[in-house]
Amino acid sequence: MSTQNQIKRKLSEHAAIEYVSGLLDEDEFNHRTELADFLCEQFEFYDARGQEQRSGCLKALRELEASGYFTLPDAWSKKGPSSPRRLSAPVPDPEGVPEKAGAVRGLRLELVGTVDDMRIWNEMMIGEHPRGHGPLVGRQVRYLIGSEYGWLGALGFAAPALQLAERDRWIGWDVEHRRSHLHSLVGMSRFLIRPSIKCYNLASRLLTMVMQRLPEDFEQCYNYRPLLVETFVDTSRNIGTCYRAANWIRVGRTRGRGRQDRYRNSTETVKDIYVYPLEKDFRSKMELSEEAGLGPLGPSEGLDPDSWAQKEFGDAPVGDGRLSKRLVSVAESKAENPGSAFTSVAHGDPAAVKGYYRFIDMPDDSAVTMENILQPHRERTVRRMQAQRSVLCIQDGTDLNYTNLDQCEGLGVVGTNQTGAKSRGLHLHSTLAVAPNGVPLGVIRAKCTAPQPRSPKDNRLASAIPIEEKKTFCWIEGLRDIAELATEMPHTRLISVCDREADFFELFDEQLNHPGVELLVRAKHNRNLSEGPLKLFETLRAEPVRTQVNVRIPRQSARPKKSKQKARPKRPGRKAKLSVHTKRIELRPPGYLADKQPIDIWVIHALEDKPPRHAKAVEWFLLTTVDASSPEEAVSCLRWYCLRWRIEDWHRVLKSGCAIEEIGHKSAERLRRAIAINLVIAWRIMLMTLLGRETPEQPAEVLFTDIELEVLRAYSKKKGLKEISLLGEATRLVARIGGYMGRTHDPPPGHQLMWEGYRKIKAMCEGYALRDD
Repeated sequence: MSTQNQIKRKLSEHAAIEYVSGLLDEDEFNHRTELADFLCEQFEFYDARGQEQRSGCLKALRELEASGYFTLPDAWSKKGPSSPRRLSAPVPDPEGVPEKAGAVRGLRLELVGTVDDMRIWNEMMIGEHPRGHGPLVGRQVRYLIGSEYGWLGALGFAAPALQLAERDRWIGWDVEHRRSHLHSLVGMSRFLIRPSIKCYNLASRLLTMVMQRLPEDFEQCYNYRPLLVETFVDTSRNIGTCYRAANWIRVGRTRGRGRQDRYRNSTETVKDIYVYPLEKDFRSKMELSEEAGLGPLGPSEGLDPDSWAQKEFGDAPVGDGRLSKRLVSVAESKAENPGSAFTSVAHGDPAAVKGYYRFIDMPDDSAVTMENILQPHRERTVRRMQAQRSVLCIQDGTDLNYTNLDQCEGLGVVGTNQTGAKSRGLHLHSTLAVAPNGVPLGVIRAKCTAPQPRSPKDNRLASAIPIEEKKTFCWIEGLRDIAELATEMPHTRLISVCDREADFFELFDEQLNHPGVELLVRAKHNRNLSEGPLKLFETLRAEPVRTQVNVRIPRQSARPKKSKQKARPKRPGRKAKLSVHTKRIELRPPGYLADKQPIDIWVIHALEDKPPRHAKAVEWFLLTTVDASSPEEAVSCLRWYCLRWRIEDWHRVLKSGCAIEEIGHKSAERLRRAIAINLVIAWRIMLMTLLGRETPEQPAEVLFTDIELEVLRAYSKKKGLKEISLLGEATRLVARIGGYMGRTHDPPPGHQLMWEGYRKIKAMCEGYALRDD
């Protein structure tokens, strides 16, 4: 049964209404059920089992009658049971159920197929489930949960919701597709574990068992296999932990409307929507395109130059469709010359410049916000993350200096020099998603704040200030955001990677509430330990070497002394051989959090035994919730931490390549809008560099337009170089045009050479396009 019969649509056609009206005029049907049976035969309204779709036909006829098309004969009255079949007494409570699901003997699912089974199912639901026994609608499958200890609960499946905005958006179908394929969804309408049972992991285990069995049982009953299961979680009763543990995907929230809420009264509670794909390729089986909905994407999918901006910015909820289109146009233009002012980017086009400033200068309370501008990109980033087995969610912050914007309102204080002069600007704290091979997947979250100095009248001790008022709270907000995303990708392991600023107890305490996200933080504080006389760092140095690993240490540019920051010498990139030590410790709470319990974590110590002459040895202490008991896991953590520099590279592209500190607007909110656009452009510049390095075998068309490739091939021919066809060849040639020497000992080209080369290529393309004019 690939598509669903559109009964009402068929009967609503003019010819069908005339046909039904003619039948009624002949007065040959004693009741409307007889008419429905006749129409099912004439119009071939049959389900996958070959049975007439009488109920659907009757419903369509009643709705057409209500619209005044005809008058139906009386209904066929058939006496049925006035109440559901029940037992004469409550179902006995199970006895001796173990505390852990793995110890439950005889755990089984029994398909409800007899009257006696139905009585037991109804009795438990009526007496113990908050929504009772039903009624359930549509195609139904019920199970009893049995064991050696007695009945543990029950499950019930029925028709899915007719429409759910966020579910439908996640699937990616339009109204026509939904009408044709809604039957391929099944709704889990009831899930009961009896209140007297306290058994750890029982719910998630049962969800796994029933998802393995449901497709076959449903096919036995209805002659086709469903593709997707949905359910709703009332978060006022539980937070859906068992669904996440069983790999269900949270796709959004309901609006509080029930199935029969035709007048939009929204009398139901708002619930979380979870789905479980029974088939990985369910979208293709629903005749949807690979790009449909919010399914997984590869890192390079949808990044072709002609449409990338539409996909990363299109349909942003900025309050008006025209503003969304303008945003896409601005991003396309800015990406061609990221370091220039928009007046230069627009090549003197007054309409384009006017459109840009109309967008940026929208009122501060409008829907044109940093979060809304980034929302489509965030959704695409989540899809790219879903295609990975592991993703590093790298958090970091950087100051943006706008001291030269004397008239700009809403800026904060981002620094003070030795004379006491204050630097005005914004602080950007963001989370960048990076694949384990180093390819950036996108910007998960970005927040620009205007830091304000502490009032001289505020005499509170640092320990008395709530964490929500401290600068470090942004790390907790970032962790919470990552944990929210974890519900959308149960098959992807998420690791939040942070630098030394995130070394504070409250962050690890927060992680206890979000076990779906692991922490990897570089230690800043040499703490006292519960066991032994030595402090943390000395204890780890004394541990035996577990293994050794070679890692690449990225180059580090020199930095002069600034305010509270020490001067930093220049450091060339190099390979380093590190000795690795590990130890499990108790992270003790600080004195002002004496009511908190210690937290068990792993510490990984990596030390360069033989650094180059005149170079400081590399030494890291990493705190992590990852189980680093094996040398392999410890090495993985070290390699993940090495990728933390990706976010610093991204910051460098933002400041040097996109020149975001050169932007000039009259308010901080307008600056945030311009910054948001540049965040995605900087990510794309990084991606061009790294995709060419990590996946050079891909076709060059992935990131370059036809005219760009034509210019690159003409250039390579003129210079006597090899003709390009692959992505790696194209990106290397762009870097060469940007100044890359490509000598034997040179490292791969960096982001700066890439954006300089790409800027020159765009200029060449403009001249090349004019050759025939």
